[in-house]
Amino acid sequence: MQRDFHYYATYCAAYLAGHSHEDAVRIAYAAALVDFCSRDYLTEIGAPLTAATTQLQLEMMEAWTDKVGRQEITSIWAAFHFLPGDLKAEVKRGGKRYKDKYRMICGTNGDLLKETVKLAAGEGLEAVGLAMHVLADTWAHQYFAGTPSMVINNTNYYFYELIREGEKEVRRKVTFRHNPTKPDDIEQGIFTNTLGQISENSVMNLGHGRAGHLPDYSFIRYAYLPAWGDYREIIKDNPSDFYHAFGQMIYAMKTLREEKEFQVKTYDFEAFRAYEEEVRSILTTRSVDSDLGWKTLGEKLSGKEIPDFDMDEFRLEYTGSPESDRENTVLGRFIRSAIRQKEMLIRRVAESGNPLAGTLQERRKDR
Repeated sequence: MQRDFHYYATYCAAYLAGHSHEDAVRIAYAAALVDFCSRDYLTEIGAPLTAATTQLQLEMMEAWTDKVGRQEITSIWAAFHFLPGDLKAEVKRGGKRYKDKYRMICGTNGDLLKETVKLAAGEGLEAVGLAMHVLADTWAHQYFAGTPSMVINNTNYYFYELIREGEKEVRRKVTFRHNPTKPDDIEQGIFTNTLGQISENSVMNLGHGRAGHLPDYSFIRYAYLPAWGDYREIIKDNPSDFYHAFGQMIYAMKTLREEKEFQVKTYDFEAFRAYEEEVRSILTTRSVDSDLGWKTLGEKLSGKEIPDFDMDEFRLEYTGSPESDRENTVLGRFIRSAIRQKEMLIRRVAESGNPLAGTLQERRKDR
C-alpha cells in the first residue's frame, strides 16, 4: 500500500475506532513512517539501526545478498510489509529450502498478525500505527514473500488487468517496463516492475517487485500466475481486499482502545456503514494515489484539517532530547515498537525451524 492508505485511510479508521483527531493523526503518522524509517534515516538522527523498517532504493542497490545480507533483508521486509501468513504451511513439493521460502509468503489473518496487534497493546499511539501498517500490508501484499526469491516471487507474461466495460468484465494484458523514472500509465495498462533476474536471491526478486506497484493500487483487479502456484491462476481483487483491510483496522484499533483481545477474521464494517458508498468510491477510483479521497473523507468525519505527512515533524524532539529521555519521544516510542516487532518476527521464524530471518543474536549485530 501507499501513503494514501497508510496515512489518510489509517486516520479515517482511527477516528472511526473512537480516537480523537489529534490521536488519529499520530497513529497515521506512525503508520506512514514505516515506509521511510531506513538505516540512512536512523543514522541521521542517531538512532539504533536495528529499528529500520524499510530499505530505500539506494540502500537496496548496495545490499549484500550473501546469507547474512538476505537475513537482514528478510527481517525487515517480512516483519513490516510481508508478514507471513502461515509459518507451518503444508508444502507437498520441493526440498527444505523451497519450503522455508514458501512459508514466508504473506497472508492475511495469521497467527503473526494476532501477535502483531497484541504487541501494540499498552505501547502508545506509535505502536498502534506501526501495527496498522503491518495489518494493512497483509491484504495488499498477500501471495508475495518478504525475502528475495525467484521461485516464489517471480511472475511471467500471463498477467492481465480485469476491467469492467458496461456489464462485462474484460481482460487487458498488462505491459511491464523496467524504467523506474517513468510513472505508471494506468489508462494504457503500462506499469513499471523490476527487471527479471534468474538469480534466485537477487533483490529484484524481493516482494512484489516483479508485479510492480499493482498490489498497492486499491482500484485494480488482476489475474496472474505466481511462481509458487503450479501455474494456477490467482485473481487479486484489491477493492475487496482494501475494504477488508479498512474494516479490520477499525476493529483492531477498537480492541486496543478497549483492552480486548484481537481476533482474526473479524471486521467492523458497521462502523463506516453510513460512509460505505464513499469508501467504495475511493477504493475503485482509477488513480495512482487516493490521497484526496481519503483526506476528504477524514476531514468530513472529524471536521478537522488533516495535516500533510511530514516524516521530520518529530525529528527535533528526538535529536534535541538527552539520550536518557529519547525513548519517551514520538520517534523513541516508534523505534521501540519497531524493534519489538522485528524481534518478534525473527523469533517466530527461527522457532519454526526456518533460517531465512536469522536469529536474534545474529540480527542484533549491525553490519
